Amino acid sequence: MRVVLLLARLAVCVVLCAPALAQGQGANPGAPTKVAFALLGEVDDQGWTAAHAKAIEQLRREMGQEVEVSLAENVVDTAQAKAVFRRFARQGNQLIFGTTFQHMDAINAVAAEFPGVVFMHCSGVKTRPNLGVYMARIEQGEYLAGYLAGLMGYRNVGTVATQPIPEVVRGINAFTLGLSRGLREAGVKHDADRLNTVVWLKSWRNADGEARLARELVASGVELVRQMADTPDSARTACSLGTPAIGYGTDAASHGADCALTSTTFEWGPLYVDIVRRVRAGTWKSGDLFVGFESGAVGLAPFGKAVPEKIAAKVCAEKDRMARGKDMSFAGPVSDQAGRVRIAAGGRASDQELLTMRWFVRGVRGALPD
Repeated sequence: MRVVLLLARLAVCVVLCAPALAQGQGANPGAPTKVAFALLGEVDDQGWTAAHAKAIEQLRREMGQEVEVSLAENVVDTAQAKAVFRRFARQGNQLIFGTTFQHMDAINAVAAEFPGVVFMHCSGVKTRPNLGVYMARIEQGEYLAGYLAGLMGYRNVGTVATQPIPEVVRGINAFTLGLSRGLREAGVKHDADRLNTVVWLKSWRNADGEARLARELVASGVELVRQMADTPDSARTACSLGTPAIGYGTDAASHGADCALTSTTFEWGPLYVDIVRRVRAGTWKSGDLFVGFESGAVGLAPFGKAVPEKIAAKVCAEKDRMARGKDMSFAGPVSDQAGRVRIAAGGRASDQELLTMRWFVRGVRGALPD
């Protein structure tokens, strides 16, 4: 669903749109802009697609008669995606979104066929004058979720990880760094080398596998289960066993994980509204959008009842600092599992380092699978 983020994506280059495209966007500002979305799953999947569906509803609410929205669910393979994108373009949609990495080849090909249409691809790596890409800095939320867990004294966490790609690796690292910081600030003794045990689902969504791995983690003695899959089954399973959890993507507590301390959430709505407004104004430009709390693209679900108010306030204060551009989630010194300094004191990880991250920080117990 997501992305192996390559160097092609790293330079935040802004490619100016062709003049005809820019003029076409703003030619009739009074008419509604036709916007279409190709979705990986169903709108009620409780995960990745549900987050996009929530954002689409926000777009409809905020822009009202300024937009005419259509969507297609369960757009999975390349051939199917090409057909959907072509249909959207031929129906007169001025802006078309592909909402999963799996749409990359299809959306790139169809964008070349329809140069007067704007295309946007979630977690993609290829751009054209009429094709841009976007992704949320979900690792910012991961850091805060870990910080919350550390402040609450959880020093033995288990993570049900999905795919061994940079997006997931930096999320695991951010969570572990936040966890370590929280434990230090709380004055809780801990083994700095064994904070976060990672097990691999090797899938974005596998309900039975998520439940099985969560049970194994709880049986091994972890105090908290970290969900990373697109569905909340690992979090729900942890709750059923009396072990707290932290959700991912959408609010796990609203999907049966009532013990969740919080969830890191994708909040695509503000970004979708902004992109549509730029298209309507004729100011849209192709490029790479990698956005976080400062743009409202990342969120934290409401804290669970078990979270003390003072701890919630500390986490919210850190979130506010991140939103103001003071993101210290990957501030040095940061060492890897072998003790090698990867980010020097006084330094910070660059976007290039984040988007290609293939190593684990100290505190992660586990390895990247083949």
